[in-house]
Amino acid sequence: MQYKLRDTMLRPVIFLFCGITFAQVNPQNRSLLVNGQAGQAPVVQINGRSFVELQALTRIAHGSVNFRNYQIVVTLPVSAASVPPESTEPVTATKSDLSRDFKVAGIETISQMREWATTLAYAIQHSYGVTEGWVTGYREKAAGSLQLASAAASTEADKNALSLLNNEFESVQQWSTQLVQAKESMDTAKYVMSPNALKDDPLSQKIITCGRFLGAMLASGNSQDDGSCH
Repeated sequence: MQYKLRDTMLRPVIFLFCGITFAQVNPQNRSLLVNGQAGQAPVVQINGRSFVELQALTRIAHGSVNFRNYQIVVTLPVSAASVPPESTEPVTATKSDLSRDFKVAGIETISQMREWATTLAYAIQHSYGVTEGWVTGYREKAAGSLQLASAAASTEADKNALSLLNNEFESVQQWSTQLVQAKESMDTAKYVMSPNALKDDPLSQKIITCGRFLGAMLASGNSQDDGSCH
């Protein structure tokens, strides 16, 4: 039996039981198809509902799951399945229309930059060990996604939007470098003492505002401009 799940449909059908054993329940391996990726995962039936192991699900989707104190953070790559299908009816393209391939690549780039920034902010606020080497992995993932978006940019609208993505990447890079240097010089006490200090930082606010704008722009499929991304 095959279960089809999308990254936008993580409802209670997915039970977060990583490391937890079901009492008197025997999970059975079933075939799952997640965003076009097939694999086997333990599935159990409880009161007529299906539950799948979270770690197995993210493995099939080539995503990741991280445990941060009382939080479980799941990151799933954006696939073409999460972008609304193109209409079969003829549509007259305008100069501001983004191409489908660029929209998909751009959304993934925003996702990777958000994971980079939020993970770093969480680590700083909770006094975790942060080094340039630790940050490198997140930066390289975001840079790789940005390169794919650059390769997918085929129209003038795509290229205009790509310029804003590049600006956002540079802002996150600058912010990341500042935080790593602050951590190395043991100058992060203000971020630990005040939960809003990091969020209220001007560069942080700029990144947040631009990121929200880019997400909305890519979702709309229409190239626009905003001062927060300059």
